[in-house]
Amino acid sequence: MDSDKQGKRGSAAQGIRAFGVAVLGVAIVSWAVGSAARSIFLHQEEEIIPIIAGGELDDIPALMRGNLPTATTSLVRGEKKREKPPRMCEMPEDYFDHLDRGEDRAPGYTRRNEYIRKYRDRRGFLTEREMRAARAAWHYFELFTQESTGLANAVGNYPSTTLWDTASYVAAMVAAYELCLIEKPEFDRRMMKLLTTMKRLDLFRGELPNKVYHTKTGAKVDYTNKPGEIGFSALDIGRFLVWMRIVKNRYPYFGNTIDSMLLKWDYSHVIDAEGLLYGGHIDKETGKTLYSQEGRLGYEEYAAKGFALWGFRPRLAHRAEPFLTATMYGIAVPYDGRDPRVFHSQNYVVTESYLQDGLELGWDLPHDDSSPDYVHSDGWRAEFADRIYEVQEARWRQTGFMTARSEHNVKGPPYFTYDTIFSDGYPWNTVTPRGDYVPDHAAVASKAALGMWAMWDTEYTDVLYEAIIDLYDPEKGMYEGLYESGGGRVEIFTANNNGVILTALLHKVQGTILTPYTGETEVWYTAFRDQDIRIKRNMPDPPQEEDWLPALRHSIQQEAEF
Repeated sequence: MDSDKQGKRGSAAQGIRAFGVAVLGVAIVSWAVGSAARSIFLHQEEEIIPIIAGGELDDIPALMRGNLPTATTSLVRGEKKREKPPRMCEMPEDYFDHLDRGEDRAPGYTRRNEYIRKYRDRRGFLTEREMRAARAAWHYFELFTQESTGLANAVGNYPSTTLWDTASYVAAMVAAYELCLIEKPEFDRRMMKLLTTMKRLDLFRGELPNKVYHTKTGAKVDYTNKPGEIGFSALDIGRFLVWMRIVKNRYPYFGNTIDSMLLKWDYSHVIDAEGLLYGGHIDKETGKTLYSQEGRLGYEEYAAKGFALWGFRPRLAHRAEPFLTATMYGIAVPYDGRDPRVFHSQNYVVTESYLQDGLELGWDLPHDDSSPDYVHSDGWRAEFADRIYEVQEARWRQTGFMTARSEHNVKGPPYFTYDTIFSDGYPWNTVTPRGDYVPDHAAVASKAALGMWAMWDTEYTDVLYEAIIDLYDPEKGMYEGLYESGGGRVEIFTANNNGVILTALLHKVQGTILTPYTGETEVWYTAFRDQDIRIKRNMPDPPQEEDWLPALRHSIQQEAEF
């Protein structure tokens, strides 16, 4: 970014002019008060020093700070913003003939620490086979969305959901509309119903959404779906924020509704001054709310970018460190270096967190609204994602086991498994949330398989595609996956699986799902400027260039060969 330093803050010039007008307006009001004030103003008029955002005199009043333009790459560097692609049914037949795929660009890091992969994603219209899979995935939400609240069940008939699964439903709605499975009236009805319910949710102790809600009533519940509250998850909130920003940017007419919902939340405990993310839970003995750092390598950085998209500064949460690597089939697989015996949180390496970052955000930094799809400004995330893919292909080539590892639900106990690439010191470790080893539940996860097929155009992902593309019940959705042991289908249907699959299919058509913001000021940044609510609730100001998450690269670390 050295060549851009000269232009730093140059993009704020328009905002400065606005501030000058505001300052002059305040002065004119003072002039009207009386002759003494009038003479002082006239005497000092030529000595007024403009307040320049980002300069040494950066004492901008809170009332004015919210009108600062958000600094993005298009604004700071003068680059052309990416444009929202048309819906699939509105694309001209030659649409994909004109895409810049960057075939002439050598892979590796750029001087800005962007990353250009040696792989390319798949782009093109959906085939009829893929459309059948998309329709089946959307049928899940037609069947399991509650009319009373607009919330979708996380798992089949069970009327319960989390913010993570609600984000997957939002993803499914966006994909269904953009792939022309539904039209605008249905899309608007569903989205507004959901947002209205979300705005009215009873928050965990007045702070943030509870971890679990009953989908028929919208009431807070515990993990057994009984009335109660159990805490909030920073990772779930981060994923939800990603999709709220996607919806707001793509469909600005939902902007005020989304802003008013998020303005009800209190962010004072979910992110600290150093940029770490915290979850909340209840101490069973005292009943008090406790806050603990949340997230491990993979999911933590993805969630951090969700917060950054709304102006927060999650600097430490976005860093890969502390991380280690386990060399598997000659590939340095990154995993979180924090000892679970000390920090009491497991370090699961799975596909989904890297995959969602790629599908939804293009492995880009939150301020990047101008780079082409093949240039990934959050370079290390794209590099790590390639390693996560490569080790799974290598396992298939070495052992014959199709591999697409992610956490997934199962029918019956233990109901949920972390089907990992690496965890607890072991490769290809399949465990329950309690840490029990359950190798019989290892599976080719449908969402991981089709997601990798969308993001890595290779011979291996063709194999995954053939195994998964027809794995659905046309009325209930895509099955969760195929058991590695040859036990057949994972016969359960979930919102997350079907939402991610629809996202993968949408990515084939449109590329990176997040599109640039096209408005100017946002209610999210201007509300409550005449009160102390923003300070009490830890609400951010519009991010400027110095607030950007840094573009990093990482050297390969090595441990024992597995």
